[in-house]
Amino acid sequence: MNQSTVASLPASRMQEWASQAFIACDVPHDDAALTAEALVEADLQGVASHGCMLIPMYVDRLRARSVNPRPNITVVEDRPSLLVIDADHGLGQVSSARAVSMAIERAGRTGVGMVAVRHAFHFGTGACWSCRIAAHGMIGAAMSNTRPLMPAPGGSERLIGNNPLSFAFPAAEGEPLVVDMATSSSAMGKIRNAERQGRSIPAGWATDKDGNPTTSPTEAIAGMLLPAAGPKGFGLAVMIDLLCGGISGGSIADQVQPLYGPADRAYDCAHWFMAIDAGQMLGDRAATLARRIRQSRQAAGVERIYAPGDLERHQRSQSQHRISIEPVLMSQLHKVADTLGLERLLLS
Repeated sequence: MNQSTVASLPASRMQEWASQAFIACDVPHDDAALTAEALVEADLQGVASHGCMLIPMYVDRLRARSVNPRPNITVVEDRPSLLVIDADHGLGQVSSARAVSMAIERAGRTGVGMVAVRHAFHFGTGACWSCRIAAHGMIGAAMSNTRPLMPAPGGSERLIGNNPLSFAFPAAEGEPLVVDMATSSSAMGKIRNAERQGRSIPAGWATDKDGNPTTSPTEAIAGMLLPAAGPKGFGLAVMIDLLCGGISGGSIADQVQPLYGPADRAYDCAHWFMAIDAGQMLGDRAATLARRIRQSRQAAGVERIYAPGDLERHQRSQSQHRISIEPVLMSQLHKVADTLGLERLLLS
């Protein structure tokens, strides 16, 4: 393949290949399919930072066994509206699917179901899990902590992760209203994508290792991400760290290891999920608010206003069920195929 060629592949083919890659790493078929589907769906929604670019890293960790291909996921605390589970360092999509099911079941009984997860791994997009809850007519929330990436306001030391959160509010008609965001100005995955593509990053996203502003993705990866809205984003990140790692008895702050660090060292993050059986109480309010946002007056030069969650759905509708893969990532996927004895992905 020419190094300047961007591959366009049917999502179904990419999903099947990714599933086979995970199966080759001793992941059970259903768990492999679940994980592959979540990664491909992120790409279809235009969230490439949480999509198939993660496959080489997931495979490296599965082969090094810092990610357990066959985890023994156990409940270690069981209260009426709160459970704590130990993910046994399994794939994050696998433990998250289990946790979300528990939260939904418990919310159906008590009105609110919360599940905190320790000894976990990267779970992809938070919206994947909050929307699963919303699909059951409940308000869904999903959060995760990460290794330290952001300094405290005025600081020059990585102190806390850019911990993401997602909320999904079911609508009486149409799609849910979905908030999905990291607590930094940008996700690290977007910066890694920029480095792979040879692009600079916007000012205000990150600093170098000495705390100086930078537009170099390479310097940013070695440096620090900046909190969204300064102290407000930092405060949200602290809150999420304690909801995830604090409640679960898992890792917080610098106890969480680098995702792209040594492949044989467990990432050891923590997650937190909540389901609120209040969809009927919302009535049509979520749909009404979403319409009001979409119909609000536009600024000069703006063609369309998106309600939270609309942009990802728009990207998916435009994808024609195909995903694009940059040359560098395709080369990495070819190496994965060669290592695992799989057929290489082919252009079509």
